[in-house]
Amino acid sequence: MNSSLVKSRVFAFLALVLLLYFFVIPIVFTHNIVDLKAQGKEDKITSIMQKVWNYYQKGRYVSPTTPKEIAGDLAKLVEGDMEIGVVSAPIWYVSLEAPNYPKESFPNGIPVYYHFDGFSGDVFEMETINHFIGMDPMDRGAPYLRAAAPYALIFVALLLVLFILYDKKILNLFMLIPVALPIIFIGFYSYWLYWFGHHMHDWGAFKIKPFTPTVFGDGKVAQFTTHSYPTIGFWVLVVIAVLSLLAIVSRKKAQKAE
Repeated sequence: MNSSLVKSRVFAFLALVLLLYFFVIPIVFTHNIVDLKAQGKEDKITSIMQKVWNYYQKGRYVSPTTPKEIAGDLAKLVEGDMEIGVVSAPIWYVSLEAPNYPKESFPNGIPVYYHFDGFSGDVFEMETINHFIGMDPMDRGAPYLRAAAPYALIFVALLLVLFILYDKKILNLFMLIPVALPIIFIGFYSYWLYWFGHHMHDWGAFKIKPFTPTVFGDGKVAQFTTHSYPTIGFWVLVVIAVLSLLAIVSRKKAQKAE
């Protein structure tokens, strides 16, 4: 068998494993958990959903307002009416430092993590601050993207499987989708930051002019300091993109040698 063909399959397989582990499995098996809790439909949360959520929650950020002894137990969090978030790999991290949130309690400010399918972190606290300046709740952002995330990622995983199994030139073109995943996320993220900053409401206690929140780096909003940086999920997407690109290059080399 052509060595370039083997390499293309290995690269695609590694990209598939990363995609499944960090995104597809947690998103599919814990889909709608946050919504079910918010709607009072906790009885719809199955045992497999709880087990997957608990597994992926290990090592994640725990809010100072959440008792640490129950932080990784979905059933206890739901029973105690505590805040929960999604558990797919967080892609972008935003932290907000405010005078009324002391460093002793919030050493890294108020953090919120953005995922393909939702949010995690101190979402309630961030929403309180957003309301204070007249900004919409975060769930107004990218609602269709978050709803479509499980299906879109399954589709990408299927493309990788087809690429591994079949040597078809058309699949090289489709493989550009996983290559573009980091850019796709940044595009949506940037657009919605602009949208939020330019759709402020008069009911905010603190009036500020339309603005675009900082996409990358440190910024200032009123008396708040903001930090916005990529986190583990983004770097996983970059690795998936590089592996997918290497798979395409190797496959083209193998096809030229035929």
